[in-house]
Amino acid sequence: MATAPFAPSIELALPKWEVQRLVTSWLAADAPAFEVGGFVVGEVERTARLLGKSPGVFCGRVFAQAAFDAVGGLQVEWFLKDGDVISVEDAKAKKPVAIVRGKAKSILLAERTALNVISRASGVATLTRRMLTQVRSKGWQGHLAATRKTTPGFALVEKYAVLVGGASTHRIDLSQMTMLKDNHVWSVGSITKAVKQAKVIAGFSSKIEVEARSFEEACEAADAGADVVMLDNMTPAQIKTESARLKAKYPYIVIEASGGINEDSITEYLCPTVDVVSVGKLTQGYACLDFSLKVDRPQAKL
Repeated sequence: MATAPFAPSIELALPKWEVQRLVTSWLAADAPAFEVGGFVVGEVERTARLLGKSPGVFCGRVFAQAAFDAVGGLQVEWFLKDGDVISVEDAKAKKPVAIVRGKAKSILLAERTALNVISRASGVATLTRRMLTQVRSKGWQGHLAATRKTTPGFALVEKYAVLVGGASTHRIDLSQMTMLKDNHVWSVGSITKAVKQAKVIAGFSSKIEVEARSFEEACEAADAGADVVMLDNMTPAQIKTESARLKAKYPYIVIEASGGINEDSITEYLCPTVDVVSVGKLTQGYACLDFSLKVDRPQAKL
């Protein structure tokens, strides 16, 4: 598995208040009324170990830390940072990821929220790193990108994990970049009209991407002033042929290949005239990594 291509400071781009808002909402959903388990264990001081039991790329520490902070009174010592790799051997040995110290009630209140977020974020980062390694091994230097096929309420985590894995987020939300798809074009009448309307709001500061199903549609998009053209749901052979024709005519256009691309097929779409390959599976079909949080058992008194 490739070394993390980005420094772990990606988390500095996360707005702290948004991380706190998300984590608080997750905790509130998990404990909307009485928290009976916390009543049972009380406020006795305990130590718990966060263990990594799956190989892959660790991710989500910033969100897990926010969960531990939100419940109050916990001290966390981390042994991994986002982007670090848990090896097969480490996973078999249940590698310690962190030690959490504080009141038992608080540890167990934050437990599931912290585990949920790191298991999913690590799953995204692991799949992303694996696919990035795959395309780089073929010598392709374009952008592997996620899509907006994210989990409602969890998109920030998934997009962050894509960055930790080394790929591009694509557009994070509807305001970041304008993408004009078939429904937009059909509603307004033509690609040219759709791009013209988009430029009224997007102006010069936001890129416009157009989904094209043919070379002719791609040319219309480029002529209308689109910055990015997505060649959608084409075969690998079509992608290579049409992207070459398009680059020859419009060398400044960013060309994206998209539609049903996965780990098994992605290398078939790679060519020098494709700048971006987007994969919905990065944030839609990932497998979670396994983590657990275990409170140390008190030693028996002699």
